Amino acid sequence: AKGDKDRRTMYSANVEEGLRTRVEIARRYHEEDLAAGFGSVELPHAFDRKSPGAAYDFRWKYVFSAHQLSNDPRSGIRRRHHLHESSVSKAISEAAKKSNITKRVTAHTFRHSFATHLIEAGYDIRTVQELLGHSDVKTTMVYTHVLNKGGRGVKSPADFDDFVSE
Repeated sequence: AKGDKDRRTMYSANVEEGLRTRVEIARRYHEEDLAAGFGSVELPHAFDRKSPGAAYDFRWKYVFSAHQLSNDPRSGIRRRHHLHESSVSKAISEAAKKSNITKRVTAHTFRHSFATHLIEAGYDIRTVQELLGHSDVKTTMVYTHVLNKGGRGVKSPADFDDFVSE
């Protein structure tokens, strides 16, 4: 991840069933790997020492794991790694083509679209900054270019749908 930061995102309820299916596939891979004498994940050495057996716990497995086992280049241990980012990039490109999207689409396109739509929907810039993990709000401000309304975008509070006169 960029800057060695973990990335998280919100997802639509529409993908929940697909994610549950993906978790079950990962669980099946894990059980098959354990039965074949594999199934561990690489953990930090100190953690591995403090929690023997944790490397075989399903909760540490990748949800989007590779289809094939491979040898860990650092340790030589045979295990199932995560999908390589090029596999994800290829799948996104293929999906864009099937959808007749002619522009270049990447995983970062989703991140950019997420931020842009939040700002267009009126979410405050600090909330968007936190969701994106930006340390400086100036980085998040890049997404405000889509608003480009100037003074025309300002409404009178009396024009708001929830305005109540007393």
